Amino acid sequence: MNRATMIASAIVLTAALGACSSMTSGEKGAAIGAATGAVVGGVVSGGSTLGTVGGAAVGGVIGHEVGERKR
Repeated sequence: MNRATMIASAIVLTAALGACSSMTSGEKGAAIGAATGAVVGGVVSGGSTLGTVGGAAVGGVIGHEVGERKR
């Protein structure tokens, strides 16, 4: 997957997840952070699986914490 496709996928996924009204702010933040982190990790690592998974994990944790603090 090339860089433009990954970025476009992240934007679409982020918009779709942002529309989930039944999720708490922490859950929304975690989902959006994980999606964004996966794309960034994949791009930075050149598409490696480890980079993508690592980015998703870090993004999910950061997104959850940011979402929780918005309440």
